Amino acid sequence: MNKIYTQIVIPFAIVETIVWAAYFYSFPAFLPTWETSLGFSRTVLTGAFTISLIVSALCAPLIGRLIDKGFGKQVFSGGTILAVIMLLLLSEVTEVWQFYAVWFGLGIAMSGSLYEACFAIITHSLGGNAKKAITIVTLIAGFAGTISFPSSHFLIENFGWRWAIIVFGFVVGLICTPLVIYSTQHAKQQSKVHAPKTSLNIFTVLGSLSKSSFWLIGITFTLLAFNHGIILSHILPILFERGLSTSFAILVASLIGPMQVIGRFIMLVLEKKISTLTICLVCFGSIFIAGWSLYFTNIIVVIVFLFVITQGCGYGVLSIIRPTVISEILGRKDFGVISGMLATGFVLGSAMGPILGSIIWEYGGYDSVILIAILIPVLAIMSILGAWKFKS
Repeated sequence: MNKIYTQIVIPFAIVETIVWAAYFYSFPAFLPTWETSLGFSRTVLTGAFTISLIVSALCAPLIGRLIDKGFGKQVFSGGTILAVIMLLLLSEVTEVWQFYAVWFGLGIAMSGSLYEACFAIITHSLGGNAKKAITIVTLIAGFAGTISFPSSHFLIENFGWRWAIIVFGFVVGLICTPLVIYSTQHAKQQSKVHAPKTSLNIFTVLGSLSKSSFWLIGITFTLLAFNHGIILSHILPILFERGLSTSFAILVASLIGPMQVIGRFIMLVLEKKISTLTICLVCFGSIFIAGWSLYFTNIIVVIVFLFVITQGCGYGVLSIIRPTVISEILGRKDFGVISGMLATGFVLGSAMGPILGSIIWEYGGYDSVILIAILIPVLAIMSILGAWKFKS
């Protein structure tokens, strides 16, 4: 068991921390700088990020199927290698089409190297040990935002945003890719013991689409992904508009990551004492409180810390509980492709957050954005209760 953690889980955790920092959280961290430096509008910029997430979502079922078939090493390492290439190209962009083309490529890289692929490999390889392994990975990777926002700010201020992106690219290439190759080789050995038999006929897998619980799970996590996407991608402009200084806003954004870790740690302690459904309901309620806290930050500034705690803890637990919900309700067989199909909605929710947030901001300001974010966890509670009602 100890070897599983040193050879697979800890390396995966290090990789996920870096890749999330380098080409997910880096977008909101760089957004204000790109708006000024490149001269593109906020809507145009967030549109590129939306494209990347849509591409990632569309690739997810194929990625999941490849992992079920035993190609986790090729998928995960290929994702990090492609990310390095795209980050280096990003440092050279000057035109809108170039910016969009690079983020299209990063979308493919994301599908093979962010949580979806990582969790599918862990679930495929470790069987009953997967839940604890996923928790450990996300406990460590929860610091990705904490690393990304201040490091981006430091590098931009001292070397410019182009060199900052180059540094991120080299870190991914020199640290993540070798770790992925090493750890996925050991994961493949574990899969020979723990992996369930994969359905040979894809139409057998697609039978899940006929289950009401499948669609209700999809609705639940798509909604919550949209909530976090719309808030996270606009967090710095929202905080600026509410009167926070640049340094204070960066501090607040950076604290969301540690709060995710705290939320995951609390879940790790309590998971054997309370049901998965109860964890979901508490998590969604926390996100609801976060929305109202952010809304009233312009009146009582210190309440922003309640937002940080509740949004961070709530979403932090969400990223762990999602694969657990899927396996509890729909089973572990063909987990990769089923999780991938559900991830399509989840990632599309994240994808639509930035661009729809920009559109809503243009017409109704950030108050309207936050009010929509508040409504979402209410709808998510209704859908997850339905999913459990129709559990197989």
